[in-house]
Formats: sequence, C-alpha cells, structure tokens
Amino acid sequence: MSRLPFPALLSGVLFLGVLGAATATAAPGAPSTARAAAPDGADRLADAWTAPLSTRGRYIVDASGNRFKLKSANWQGAQGSWNGSGDIDDPANHHDGEKADQMPLGLDRAPIGTILADFHELGINSIRLPFSNEMLHDQRPVPDASVAANPALRGRTPLQVFDAVVAATTAEGFAVVLNNHTNTSRFCCGLDGNERWNTSQSTARWEDDWIALARRYKDNKRVVGADLYNEVRRTVTDDANWNLGDGHDWWAASQHLGDRLLTEANPDLLVIVEGINWQGIPLDGFAHGRPTLEPARTVSHTLVASDKLVYSAHFYGYTGPHHTGATGLGETHDPRYQELSRDELFATLDRQALFVADEPGRHFTAPVWISEFGIGSDESNPQARTWFGDFVDYLIDRDADFAYWPLVGWAGHGTWSILNYDTQGRRSGVLDGGDWRAAGWSRLIGAPWKSGPVADADTWDMLDLDHADAVQSLRTRAGGDWDPGARKGVCPDGQRLIGLAHRDGRGLCTDAGTTPAVPAGARSTVVRDESQVQQGDWAGGYTKYQCGVGRFVSGYSVRGQEVSAVLCSPADHALGTSGRTVWFDRGDARPAGEPGGEFALGNFKGQCGTDEYVAGVAFTGAWAKGKTPDALLCRKLAD
Repeated sequence: MSRLPFPALLSGVLFLGVLGAATATAAPGAPSTARAAAPDGADRLADAWTAPLSTRGRYIVDASGNRFKLKSANWQGAQGSWNGSGDIDDPANHHDGEKADQMPLGLDRAPIGTILADFHELGINSIRLPFSNEMLHDQRPVPDASVAANPALRGRTPLQVFDAVVAATTAEGFAVVLNNHTNTSRFCCGLDGNERWNTSQSTARWEDDWIALARRYKDNKRVVGADLYNEVRRTVTDDANWNLGDGHDWWAASQHLGDRLLTEANPDLLVIVEGINWQGIPLDGFAHGRPTLEPARTVSHTLVASDKLVYSAHFYGYTGPHHTGATGLGETHDPRYQELSRDELFATLDRQALFVADEPGRHFTAPVWISEFGIGSDESNPQARTWFGDFVDYLIDRDADFAYWPLVGWAGHGTWSILNYDTQGRRSGVLDGGDWRAAGWSRLIGAPWKSGPVADADTWDMLDLDHADAVQSLRTRAGGDWDPGARKGVCPDGQRLIGLAHRDGRGLCTDAGTTPAVPAGARSTVVRDESQVQQGDWAGGYTKYQCGVGRFVSGYSVRGQEVSAVLCSPADHALGTSGRTVWFDRGDARPAGEPGGEFALGNFKGQCGTDEYVAGVAFTGAWAKGKTPDALLCRKLAD
C-alpha cells in the first residue's frame, strides 16, 4: 500500500460535522435513537475523571489525584484484518471473515453513536485502539460499503476515519489508548512480518510515526496513552531481547521512544510498555518461553517523567508460560495457562506480570494493564471455561487494570467479540442473553475496586548505563553534554542518587525522604577532582569526588568501568553534614529490606538510607581496582 506522509489533521469543524452526521444516521433496522445517544451515560463517565492521567505507585490517577482504573476493551480493526494470503478484497481472506479495511470494526453496520452507547452499557471507561503503521500512510479512500452505517465518513482515508473515531469516543468521555499493533495491515500475531517494531520498517520510521500521531492528538486530553508496540516476539531467525544493546533490544527501543514522546510530542501521555511475548524456538528440547514482564525485575524503565510509565501484559488460556498456543506445528509439551490449577495460575501470573504492581517501593513498581485477554462465546472446553472464570477472579483479587479482546465483531463470524452486529445493525453478545461469558463479564465490571484519592508514594528508579547514557533529568538535558565521551546517568528531576554499582554504571534514584528541590535557574556543577572535599578524609587512600556544601549528587559518569565525574545539584535549603562511608567494593552494602529493589544484578552495590543523600563517590586506581566506584559518602538530609 501507499506510504505517503500523514494527511493534514482534520479541523475541529470537520470532526464535528463527521460526528454529527455519523451519530444521527442509523442503519436500516438499527437499535433506537435513544440507545444510540445515551447522553446520561456519557455525562456520568465524562464527569467521573479529569485528564491528563499519571501514576502513583501501582495506580493510575487522574488530574485530581483520584484512581482511574483502566476498565477497557479493544476496538480492533484499524490494525488490519487480512490473513496474508489470497485476494485482499475477499472477506474470506480476513480474520474470522471480518474485513476491516484498516478501520475499527462495525462502522458498516451501526452508527458510531450507537456503538458508543453500547460501550457505555458494557460499563467500560476506556478503549484500546489498535492501528498499523501502514494504515497511517494509506491515502486511498475507504470503500463506501465499509462505512455504510456512517455515510459522512465516505471518501475519507483510513487515518481520517481513525480521527473521527477518536474524536467521537473521547467526546463520549472514554479514555483512548493508542496501540501500535502492527507494522503492516496484516492480522497479528505469528511469523507475519510484524514480530517487532522494526521487522517490516526501520526503528526511525516507527519512532517518527509515533511522534506525528502523538502530536496529532495532543490537544485531545482524553487521548491518554501510547501503547508502544503489541506482543513483541521472535522472528524466524532471531529474538527480541531486553537490554542487550542491539537493534532488537525492546527495552532500549521503548525507553528511547518513551522519552521522545514525552519531550517532543505530548508530555501528558502515559507511556505503555508491553513485556516480551515470546523468545526461543518452540520445540521440545530448545529453550523457549514467554518472558512477559519478568525482565523488568532487574532492568526497568526510567522515563524523564517517572509518573508516566505503565507496564502491560497479555494472557490467553490456550497459551502458556512456555507454550505458544499452537496446535500441531510449533506445539510443545509445556502446559497452557488453562491447564494450570487455580493456585498455579495465580502464582504464575504474579511472577510474570503483576509483581510489578504488587511489590511497592521497587525501581520497577508501576501500574500493570492486562491489555488483552479473552475467550470465545462458542468455547466448550471445560478447562478453558474454568480458566476464564479463574482469570476474572484473579483480575478482581489483584484489582488489576484490564482490556478485553476484542470488543466489536460481526454476528455470525468471529466468536470472541463481546458485542456483535449483524448486517441490519442488530446487536448480540454479553449484553443480550445467551452468552455464557456474560456472568464473568458482569462480575468483573461490577467488582469492588480501589477508587478515590491515591496517596503519594515514594518513587524509585534505576539508571542503566550498560550501553548508553541515561540522562533522565530534563533540566540537565537542557544544559547540554556535561561530560563528552563518557556514559552519563542523571536522576529524573525531583530525585537524587541514592545507590551505585561497583561495575557497569548502574545507579538507583529516589525521592524517598523528600529530595531537596533545586532552585529555579540554579546550575548543577560537574566535579572531576577533590577540590570540594571537606570535613576530613572519609575514604583514606582513595580518590574522592565530592559535592560542595549544600549540594547533592544527582548524576555520575563513567568511561568504560572508571569513574569520570559526579554531577552535583544545589538544594533549596541547608543539607545535613553528618554522615558515614558506605563501602561496596567487596560486597553489597544496602539498607535492610533493600528499598528500591535489585538494580544491578550480579554486581556489588552501595546504597544510602532513605533519610540520606549521596554527597560523594570514592575510587582508586590501585592494582586490580580499575577506578570503579568503591564507596559512597552518605549524609543525612537534615542534621
């Protein structure tokens, strides 16, 4: 398909015209106008939350600091539905025979207003809206038949239809999370050319598309999140990885794009990072499995805005922690999730994903969104049905954010969607009787959950200098490169350095114990010698890079393994001067309970207490030492 630059953003006037016409026009036999309008439900939802969203510990919160639980579903279609072979214009060659034409499904069968009224009736408050990079650039108008129930959309490109859907959905009060589902408009997921963000396109193209899309919807504050890529997995020849520093490094790619989105496109967005969906060769005797979020326990993301990170994972009963979900080719003898006992299932889900949310005070602590799960209405396997009930129970027990897959389908075609429309616009599904999943859905939507104000939580973030800089302070970034040629780590604004590894440049940052503020306009200083050492020799025989009085270490740099410099930031009030030396050249020296978590697996680490700040770093070039960090000067935040 054509790959031309994005068309110009539709004006607000055109949005309103499209929405008005689409909402007011009903397909023959469609449900009543009263159900299509649903003004009361829309008003209640819109009044329930205030954009933008951010995070506090394990919770997503709105602008008022109240919990916003993502109770979501996936309105699929714009990511593509073609199965990859046969005539693309033949619906039989599309997933479940549902030809989407790179648009959210159902626009040929029911007006947007009717569909959104049904979303309200489901009880959801947010929509995950998948798209493909190919769709963004396709300049061909959508077929008239594909928007038959929304004739005002005729002649529009797929992206312009996407614009109209986003505008209508957010106008109804729903939060929208954009999801880059595929490179090409081919149905996911397998060996389909969409395994990674850069399988069928360059990483630069992927990033630029995201920047353009985030800017496109920047003024629509109910577009709340960017789900960076869907189900990152193995190609025929290679795995995606987490922090190997190569072109298939999903951790590095998502970290880099997340920072770009927040600094170049829209600082209000949540940045949503899915775990790795599959690694290894799915054959007995070969290493293989579904890492999901387990790598985040030791290497997590630190964005320039620490309160914008959300992690995500997908679970289906027919797959497993080491099972692709295949039957026949690609099938192994590993258990599927639906073959686990209830206790085994809960423990496995905790280990693979929900530990991120349920373990507070760690560098990886963040909200977890189970952004895909689902099952078919025609499922007759007792194991699968039991799994669905247990999984719903798990989501309720863990108070987890969720998004069902999929939301909309064609009656008589796929069986997994929870709302189906026939050619006359008549609805069926979990709201209309006869669907065994309705009881589970009702239980999930109606379950009690934490709501209201969320208390502030201490933030812990790691700095990973394994392969590149980790300058996560906007203030420091604005000042330019403060140690050219070295790898640099700087804590996000509002945090201070509290821990350091003996090798490899890993660091730990926090705002626990109240990090001193940096006065507006004040400049940090780079220390490369012992000129600021005061109050005695706190590391005899070692070189000491120490901040001056009233300054704390907010960053550091290394050349190879050697200490290069420390970055000292001024405090807005007097800091304590009493302290202690923490040595970590021969073992870990960390506070009880290891607050912040394991930030440098396999390395010795030193860490100050939560009531302290790092005032200096010591090292030596003596034989076999190599000028790696050996000790920290930890001083009280206040004497």
